[in-house]
Amino acid sequence: MTGVTGSGPWPGTDPLEAQAAVLGDLVGVPSDVTGLPFAPVLVDRRPWADLVGRGVAMLVDLPTELGPHGWRLTARPGHDLVRARSALQADLDALAVAAHGYAGPLVVPVLGPLSLAAALALAGGERVVSDPSALRDLADSLAAGLAEHLAALVRAVPGVRPQVLLRENELARVLAAGVPTFSGRATLRAVSREVAGARLAAVVLAARTAGATTVAVGGGSSSSMIGPVVDAAADAVVLEVDGVNEQGWETVAEAVEQGMRLWAAVPPPGAGARPDGAAAADTLVRPWRRVGLPAAGLADAVLVALPTDVWTPQGARAALAHAVTAARVVAEVAA
Repeated sequence: MTGVTGSGPWPGTDPLEAQAAVLGDLVGVPSDVTGLPFAPVLVDRRPWADLVGRGVAMLVDLPTELGPHGWRLTARPGHDLVRARSALQADLDALAVAAHGYAGPLVVPVLGPLSLAAALALAGGERVVSDPSALRDLADSLAAGLAEHLAALVRAVPGVRPQVLLRENELARVLAAGVPTFSGRATLRAVSREVAGARLAAVVLAARTAGATTVAVGGGSSSSMIGPVVDAAADAVVLEVDGVNEQGWETVAEAVEQGMRLWAAVPPPGAGARPDGAAAADTLVRPWRRVGLPAAGLADAVLVALPTDVWTPQGARAALAHAVTAARVVAEVAA
């Protein structure tokens, strides 16, 4: 059955209020689609609680500190890391309250190892992604920390079945030598598909071993990320489908035919627009049909609501409603 979830970022600073809203809106979806509640990422509390802050809070034996240019590896943890870990724990505590008695799926958005390495600096200032050994250590550390986080999540809500959404919005730039150097005058050398796949595979395997029923990887609209995602043996690739070109859709079709599922990030409603969802559904259905994929396969798709320009809790809930309506359209096509 066609699913629907969110990408993670959510407005506001109250984790209990945010988690309750997400659960309420996605548990009570119509019966013709499957709602996949997610753990909201309250980016308004950043830099300690955005995706990068959440990522460094999960790292095991890799201390970090927050400097003038962002997070960087360091010899000992700084007080900002303590704040990041506290924010992550606050989110977990809020989940335990909001989801008390809940049994079902929960999507856990986490910054993937390549994107985290592109955001996090070495002690000398260059990005972690520039150093193959540091990149490997970071991926292994994130894998261990994510496994610990999933175990804590299941202890907090025993009936939950975690699904991991590895947000890799920087993966395409990492593969194409598009990440700038510290000076900004050049770009870092590209990471090969083989290395990217291996680093992703470490985190995918750790999540699955820790009990994740699904691991979806990706972000953005570049089909170049599909190769490493396939190599990592992930369950699904995440793409902003309205930006995928014709050649990209051919790559999507090949991956789907090999058993990869598609999590389609759909455009949010415009300001003042009613969330009818038909146009958003069409950004998936039309190219899906054009490349010859069977309509029935859309039942395995998950529609991902992207953050709306209306950055308020009401706007975020409208984006979810928009995605739910779009998912119902897709489910009707798949039936």
